Amino acid sequence: MEDSNSEHIKKDWFTRNWKWFVPTGCLSVLVLFGLFIAGIFFGVTSIMKDSDAYKGAMTEAQNNKLVIEKLGNKIESDGMVSGSINVNNNTGNCDIQIPIKGSKGTGTLFVVATKRGKWKYEELSVYIEKTEEEIDLLQK
Repeated sequence: MEDSNSEHIKKDWFTRNWKWFVPTGCLSVLVLFGLFIAGIFFGVTSIMKDSDAYKGAMTEAQNNKLVIEKLGNKIESDGMVSGSINVNNNTGNCDIQIPIKGSKGTGTLFVVATKRGKWKYEELSVYIEKTEEEIDLLQK
């Protein structure tokens, strides 16, 4: 005859709850990883937008008559900045592409610059998507 106590053995918490705990735990890890990656992405993007090279290039594009004629007024950034900016004290280099838009269309601002005290632009041009033309902002 079997002992009646063996039928009433209590299960531990994990044995009773693993069916919801394991998927919830995995989902939580994935969400935290996604938030971490998004935080890095937005942090890097904001650092690029705060750089003097970015601000100077945007000012040049916003004040260029030909760019205003092609893209319209109120030229602003239109998406994710790509490329790289490396600065170490008063020296550095920059190679970025900035999607821009105005009231008439969109384009891409290409920026290549080096820094020795202040930024010196080697390339500063706007590619207009609609007409497929490139406007050199360094030519006065």
